Amino acid sequence: MAVIGVGIDVCDIERFGASLARTPGLRVRLFTEAERTRAVASLAARFAAKEALAKALGAPRGMAWHDCEIVNESSGRPRFALRGTVAAAVEAAGAQHVHLSLSHDAGVASAMVVLES
Repeated sequence: MAVIGVGIDVCDIERFGASLARTPGLRVRLFTEAERTRAVASLAARFAAKEALAKALGAPRGMAWHDCEIVNESSGRPRFALRGTVAAAVEAAGAQHVHLSLSHDAGVASAMVVLES
């Protein structure tokens, strides 16, 4: 296996929360129904994850936000549930494994994605 893409993104939690409050439709546009129920810090980390995945893929056009959902395994470990446009981009890149790490502390949410063949 080889690394074929790496992406990282950070998000200021307070600023992201203000954006969600100012533009209520943003929550619906960016997140699936299941994701929308989470706290602002978790949403900021999930937004960072979606951005990090796009960066790892080379930011291809046409990917839909809802085609990339961050879910948690029973252990609590986050992972991507990919479908549609995003699944197609991951497949086109030749990625067999998509690794995800999320964090939020000191007012900043971050995510790192590694694509592996």
